[in-house]
Amino acid sequence: MLSVADLARRYAGATRPLFSSLSFAVAAGEIVALVGESGIGKSTLLNCIAGLDTPETGAIRIGRQQTDIVRLDEAGRAALRARQIGFVFQAFHILPTLSVEQNIAVPLLLGGVAAKERAQRIEALLVRVGLNGFAHRRPATLSGGELQRVAIARALVHRPGLILADEPTGNLDPRIAGEVLSLLLEQVREEQAAALIVTHSLPLALRCDRILTLTPEGLR
Repeated sequence: MLSVADLARRYAGATRPLFSSLSFAVAAGEIVALVGESGIGKSTLLNCIAGLDTPETGAIRIGRQQTDIVRLDEAGRAALRARQIGFVFQAFHILPTLSVEQNIAVPLLLGGVAAKERAQRIEALLVRVGLNGFAHRRPATLSGGELQRVAIARALVHRPGLILADEPTGNLDPRIAGEVLSLLLEQVREEQAAALIVTHSLPLALRCDRILTLTPEGLR
């Protein structure tokens, strides 16, 4: 479902690459934790996989067709993200002028999902992330943990084949964090999706199928 080969990324003016020669794969139905020190490049790696950042070299093949997102133009990358990638951002990226329901609906609107099915999927996910009754609330009225749950619901609502999450439980209390991780695991299993989760949480990482550690020397 996800295959990364010989990936390298260097910041302008840097004396050494942020990372280089990274190669790994995440299979359908598998959830992998990505850990490592702060500043090592974990979020940048996720952004490259999602086509939000561009590596210097390497290939990133996504989905059953193994489309290389690195080779696509910006329009092609956006289309691939809309169809196949769910991204939980560390900074949420919730649109402040839209309600909770409207924020979650964005991937479904991009995918042309009918209104009735949109409503059913959103209602079910709001219950599962513990936000039943929040559909018409505005982001400014929500706590950090509630915004995190909106972001997770938005990432899952279009049933993507690849889920990328950057510290998805960082703003949640332990009980809700456990429930959210269970939801992510369930989604991966049900949809035979692949998931790569950046985390500093050892309990979260230990519940994943595998742990990859990013170091200055590469992945181990």
